Parts: sequence; structure tokens; C-alpha cells
Amino acid sequence: MQRRQFILAAPAGLAMPSLVRAADLAGPVRIVVGFAPGGGTDVLARVIGQKLGVMWNTSVVVENKPGATGAIAAAYVAKQPPDGTTLLMAHVNSHAIAPALLDVKYDPRTDFTPISMVGVTPNMLTCRPEQKVRSVSDIVALCRQKPGKISFGSSGIGSAQHLALEMFRLQAKLDVVHVPYKGSGPLVADLIGGQIDYAFDTMTAATPFIQQGKVIAIAQTRLKRAASHPNVPTLAESGFPGLDAASWYGLVGPKNMPPALVQRMNADVNRVLAMPDVAERLKSFGAEDSGGSSQQFGAFIASESTKWAKVVKDAGVKAES
Repeated sequence: MQRRQFILAAPAGLAMPSLVRAADLAGPVRIVVGFAPGGGTDVLARVIGQKLGVMWNTSVVVENKPGATGAIAAAYVAKQPPDGTTLLMAHVNSHAIAPALLDVKYDPRTDFTPISMVGVTPNMLTCRPEQKVRSVSDIVALCRQKPGKISFGSSGIGSAQHLALEMFRLQAKLDVVHVPYKGSGPLVADLIGGQIDYAFDTMTAATPFIQQGKVIAIAQTRLKRAASHPNVPTLAESGFPGLDAASWYGLVGPKNMPPALVQRMNADVNRVLAMPDVAERLKSFGAEDSGGSSQQFGAFIASESTKWAKVVKDAGVKAES
């Protein structure tokens, strides 16, 4: 499902008053994040939360509840009052992958109120500079020459990066070795050190190492090239049409939030996303296609849930015991 970026007609729109009034909220607002402080989801939540706090004239704080690839935080927010004071920075893991992989206590389609997409970020297929085989077609050929011998790292079993690998493996009909890590840090360290042949990593984590020349970007996993990496081809244009394996972030609340409040929050979040400094921060993460209506975001969550459930089933992915 493709999305269009929300664009304000004129910079003056950034100065428009907030549509959310103090009377709309029962108190300070929390944005719950299902990952530890410092990661991409956390940073985006803090950037947006700071702006919304100013607009809404109330305290907007980020609360971290890491665990189960975001599912713990999602289950918590699903049970909160639908008054707009507790929101979740939803993620592809919490709202598309975890429900297909874990025994979660919520339904991503029905237990939340979508508010707004925040951004969609490609994953990247990478290697170290010493790797001679570095085009998609040559990698496929190498894997077929050496079935079960070529290793691909990811940031963990059931992560968006792991499932990007599985989608690639299924389409190419390859027998490869998956090496899961606990995050991008140790993944990149072992890739640079030569302990693994290739990696699927987030664009956010890989970009600094690509800029330093320590890692080579081979392909990205959205249907279109990210503006921040215009010279890196997509897997879709490299022989795998339709392969779309992105990470994404968006604001949701508990189900049954008042529609008028949702509409006003959506408009305010869209204003924040269009602010030049926020747009630049999003670009630095490789995040695009932000904003849009709450209905569009809800349809996107539903389509992603269906897509990733099929990948999990077809690839036989099992959660760590």
C-alpha cells in the first residue's frame, strides 16, 4: 500500500493554532515506546512529543516500556482509557509482526485508534567493503552455488530485518544461514569484522557506517528508493518485483477514542511532521511518507498485519523459546 506525504499549502500553516484544546485532554499526555531509550522509535517519539507539548500547552512525556519487540507496550496502551492522554508510538513489530509470531494480548486492527503515520523507513542489504560479491544478482548466484553456507545477519529473530531476509529468501528460493543478533550494534560489528557475509539492517543504523565507508549498501527494501540514498537500488528493481519490507512508525491510542479528538490530533501531528526541523530529522532517519489521515493509517496497519502474517507462516519463523 503506497502512501502520499502530507504537505501543507504554505509555511504559514505551521503557525496555525492547535486544534486540540486543553479541555479536550484529561491531563498530561504520555507517548509510550516499546523499546529502550535512544533507538529510532524513541527518538522520533521525543521529537514529535516535544512539539505537541508546545502546541497543546501541556506536558507530553515519553515513557519507555521495552520488551517482546514492542508488544508489552502495545498491550499496556490497549488497556488505557481512550481519553487521549496515553498514546503509543506503534511500530511494524508491535502492530504487524509480533501478533503473527507471539501470543500477544491485543489485536492491532481492533484494539487501537489509529491517529497518524509518522514515517516509513527501508531496511538495507549490506556487506563489508572487502566483500567482492556485492550485487543482488551475484549474491543470489553465490547462495545457489553454496546452499546453506552464506550467512545473513539481522537484529533479532522476528525483527523487521529478519523478515526482510525471509521475504528475500522465499522469493529467490535460497537456502541461507540466518544469524540473529540482539540489535544493530553487534550486528554491524560482526559484519565489519567478517563473522557474517551479509546483513539486513535498518537504514537508520546502517547509514553512519555507510557514510564512513565501513559498510557497503547493496540494496534497500522499499518499492521506491529513499531520497537519502538515491544511488542504492531497491530489491524490487533488482529482480524481485513487489518486494516491500519496510519498518514504520505511527501514533495510535486505545480503541474508542472520540472521533473529533482523533481528527484534531491527526491534524496537529500532521502540522508537526511538516515543520522543517522535524522533516529534516525524519529525513536523517530515512523516514518518508509521513502524515495522512487516521483512516489511511488504519488501512495501512491492516494491510501490513496481513502481509507479515503470511511471511511468518510461509517462512516458518518461530519465536525464541
